[in-house]
Amino acid sequence: MKIDILTLFPEMFETFCETSIIGRAIKTGKVIIKVHNIRDYSNDPHKRVDDYGYGGGSGMVLMPEPVKRAIDSVKTKDSKVILLTPQGQPYNQKKALELKLEKHLVLVCGHYEGFDERIRYFVDEEISIGDYVLTGGELASMVITDSVVRLIDGVIKTESHTNDSFSQDLLDYPVYTHPLIFEGHSVPEVLTSGNHAKINAWRLEQQIKRTKNRRPDLLEKR
Repeated sequence: MKIDILTLFPEMFETFCETSIIGRAIKTGKVIIKVHNIRDYSNDPHKRVDDYGYGGGSGMVLMPEPVKRAIDSVKTKDSKVILLTPQGQPYNQKKALELKLEKHLVLVCGHYEGFDERIRYFVDEEISIGDYVLTGGELASMVITDSVVRLIDGVIKTESHTNDSFSQDLLDYPVYTHPLIFEGHSVPEVLTSGNHAKINAWRLEQQIKRTKNRRPDLLEKR
């Protein structure tokens, strides 16, 4: 998979692309991630990419020309171009699994007061990572990149994400490690029994119980 990220602040991605699972996935060739500065596609001698909005109002608006040029510079027949905006469709694990199947993702990060509305004509989809507003789309693009890359075959063990929260409209079961007893709290006896049938049954029971208590809306979907 290839992921191109269009942003005004490429320096924000330096550590993100070098560490942990993302860094390993890049080094092993499981994913190619390239970050592009939208300012590089401005024809303005000062590399300006924003201007005041027609009709007044506070804040600056990202102009369509440099964004369109940036998209065109990376887009191919295999690309899915995604605009990151609070007005997009809510992001979830199901969408992450869908995006994992794409050959090429182009993530467009906004900033300032917003995008010129005409930018929407040049994207395939709009995604929001939650009902709140960020200063820009950079963090949202990292969220999507991280959640998709970890699903790519060979990046992490398949069993590490098949039981993730939300994968089956259930939250994940509780997990424990050493010590056996910590400040009076013990590891459930079933987990030390060696009986894998009982352990699996307990884990499913805990998933249902936890989902019912914390996210009953997921059980309604299920």
